[in-house]
Amino acid sequence: MHMRIVLPFALALPLLTSAPGCKKEPASSKPTAPVASAPSSPAPTQPTSGTGMAPEGGQLTGKLLERIDAATYSYLRIATATGEVWAAVPETTLAVGADVTVTDIMLNQNFESKTLKRTFPEIYFGNLAGAGGAAPGTGVQGMGANPHASSAPGAPGAPTPPVAKVARAEGADGRTIAELFAQKAKLADKTVSVRGTVVKFTGGVMGKNWLHLRDGSGAEASKDHDLTVTTDASAAVGDVVLIKGTVHLDKDFGAGYVYALIVEDATLSK
Repeated sequence: MHMRIVLPFALALPLLTSAPGCKKEPASSKPTAPVASAPSSPAPTQPTSGTGMAPEGGQLTGKLLERIDAATYSYLRIATATGEVWAAVPETTLAVGADVTVTDIMLNQNFESKTLKRTFPEIYFGNLAGAGGAAPGTGVQGMGANPHASSAPGAPGAPTPPVAKVARAEGADGRTIAELFAQKAKLADKTVSVRGTVVKFTGGVMGKNWLHLRDGSGAEASKDHDLTVTTDASAAVGDVVLIKGTVHLDKDFGAGYVYALIVEDATLSK
């Protein structure tokens, strides 16, 4: 009698546990904290994508997994709470395994480093906080000054002090800044020369130096008074320089930074 009662009950157990609405308790899968490690080879490891991990102008915090020095800045692979990311900061001696915070960040996608001969699908440019790097926003050479956000035509925070008029660049390709904006359609992808006063200089961002020039032409209201230039040369705020480079229109650097007009790969003389 007992066997007839127990056997059907035992056979019913698997059916009950697999019936709709009955769920097995999943095996425990506690997350493990990222562990810092030194680079395993000269070629940097590709980290997990960090898209959307930090807002523009914010900061990244984590453990330094890898550091690659190139030119005047360092590439850092960082383990954050939500994954690994690459960041580029002014050159630092911070050791692998150290805690790191990168401030004033700006995301750049598909950035090509000619020095390293590799493309980073995503990389944040910014400043290293604390003793390991320059303080945010230090000097014209620092990366704390966002080259896109401060003096780009129409950008918030553009400097407003008037600039004295300077002589127009000589030659057939010479233009004032106001003329450049007025004639931009026919000057696209052509070489121009412009003389102006440097109102902003940011070095070593995205492999380039960034100038903002004003020559006293144009007006802030019409946004034709400030010219953005990329170059390998250096200059100081207040210098009057002659630049010669290629006009590009609607240039998109990613992360929402689009220039209606920019002069790129310019040579510079004083």
